[in-house]
Amino acid sequence: MLQGGSEGNHGCTFNPLVVVELASNTKEEAIVWLLSKIRTRQQNGGAGLLIEQLGPGVLAHEKENRNVYLVGASRERLLFGAEDVGLFKEYNDGSMRCFGFTNKQNFKDFKGDGDGFLSMAECQYIIKHALETLRAKDEMHVPGYSQAKLYPGKSIIRRLLSNGILIQIFPLHEKEELKRLSFSWYKRFKFSFQPLDEIRHYYGEGQALYFGFLEYFTIALLPMALIGVPYYLFDWEDYDKYVVFAIFNVVWCTLVLELWKRCSASLAYRWGTLSKKKAFEEPRPGFHGTLGLNLVTGREEPLYPNAKRQLRICLVSLPFVLLSLYLSLYIMMIYFQMEGWVLSVHDAEPTFWTGVLSFIPSVIYAVVIEIMNLIYRYAAEFLTEWENHRLESSYQNHLVLKILVFNFFNCFASLFYIAFVVQDMVLLRQSLATLLITSQILNQLMEAFLPYWLQRRRNKKMIHKVQMKKISEDKELPLEEQVKLEASMSTYLGTFDDYLELFLLFGYVSLFSCVYPLAAILVVFNNITEIYSDAFKMCRVFKRPFADPAANIGVWQHGLLAFKFILTFIIPDVPKDIQNKLAHMEFESLEALKKKKMQEALEHSKSFQ
Repeated sequence: MLQGGSEGNHGCTFNPLVVVELASNTKEEAIVWLLSKIRTRQQNGGAGLLIEQLGPGVLAHEKENRNVYLVGASRERLLFGAEDVGLFKEYNDGSMRCFGFTNKQNFKDFKGDGDGFLSMAECQYIIKHALETLRAKDEMHVPGYSQAKLYPGKSIIRRLLSNGILIQIFPLHEKEELKRLSFSWYKRFKFSFQPLDEIRHYYGEGQALYFGFLEYFTIALLPMALIGVPYYLFDWEDYDKYVVFAIFNVVWCTLVLELWKRCSASLAYRWGTLSKKKAFEEPRPGFHGTLGLNLVTGREEPLYPNAKRQLRICLVSLPFVLLSLYLSLYIMMIYFQMEGWVLSVHDAEPTFWTGVLSFIPSVIYAVVIEIMNLIYRYAAEFLTEWENHRLESSYQNHLVLKILVFNFFNCFASLFYIAFVVQDMVLLRQSLATLLITSQILNQLMEAFLPYWLQRRRNKKMIHKVQMKKISEDKELPLEEQVKLEASMSTYLGTFDDYLELFLLFGYVSLFSCVYPLAAILVVFNNITEIYSDAFKMCRVFKRPFADPAANIGVWQHGLLAFKFILTFIIPDVPKDIQNKLAHMEFESLEALKKKKMQEALEHSKSFQ
């Protein structure tokens, strides 16, 4: 746990785990009301947590926000919370079972009063769940803010965020554990597996599964990368070669995805999330509706008509997606017009500069694709939020579906057009290589280097003061300064963008590596860089994210399976030239049969005469 523990509200040791930052001008009555809600026992509609205001610190100044609070919980509250969220822990007989407070002594590693039984990430996840399930009862609005309307069942935290009263909620780092993880993860370059158990213990199962899949995908690419080098050196105009490598891709995709399902199931069972039930999933904090009775749980919660949600999807979301696809198609046509003009210039007077110019349309198009994907992402998030899905899993499924459809079309439509309409293999290889390399460079800049540069620029003065203080006093950063430093860091937005990038890379390799076999090598180098850059930004650039007790990579694995079916549909079972030969043989057989029948008929007529 963090240093700086003190005696909390209920006489127990207070270990700060989560930070809640309110706006600096928040009205006093709203603060008192919120603190009371957080401290009130669960039986009375509160969260039952411990909360204290952060001290001013040694580097404090007048303009500093004083409405920063540290949230913790008693050991008993955390154990009850572990039962509420359905954490699975190892039982004495070696099996994984849902934790229960009444039989807590029968779980392995539970000793004494349970100190150390839950990891820091699990404790922070329990506190997050408790805060998110805080809902209004009889309040009509947030005290002091008549415009911040409330109604029975409305998420308090969500309303405070939407009205700018609550700025952020984030879990604190544990400095010593983070140092150990950083050293074994990215601070020394080594050819070995990632410390997935340590990542899971510190960041949770969702993050560990992402890095596990990234590592697995990289290793799975090695056979294709090794085959791709000699394959690339062969004559490119033999049609059979494309088919052979494409069929290899189908087999490779099937094996990779099936083996990953086994691998992820093993990891999820070991971490206790494989059997986690979703049937009684809590409503999303952003879900709103009229307060009613849940027929399954018997608890009061917001209810929203499914028919109304479906109307929003069919009449607004679906037309928007179709319009976006049309816009993407229109921009693709502009790209091909640019490509045709550049090629005509090069053919008219081929020089070194016209050769360089031939790559410019593809580079511009790759940049435009990334910009369109980014803009569409924000629009898709807004629409999916507006659809008002009750469960987080339903929200994620609809969001991923919108994103995948557009990104797949936006990124691969031009390549399919070149392959099946233009049928120019040279242009296809050039476009694929340019799109792949450009997108990888842009992703690395946007995901790692730009956030780090912005973070350094934003906190340059504070970091300098902190370093001077550490040098002068030769001790770790005080808790107050650690909280302020982490509060100024960028917020990690989850694994969505990371999985989307891997999804697109998987598509490039599985669909088009038969045309450009070096794609697998480029993706391997990208993934190795991605492992270290993602580890670096998790430990140094972003705030610590809350744990996500995931059992698999979710809908992205349905998404990857779709690629396999697309490959099966696109690639013919029999090569085209063999189809022609078989058709010719069948034609000759029919002709021979016709001649034979004609001969027999002629002989029969002669014998009859």
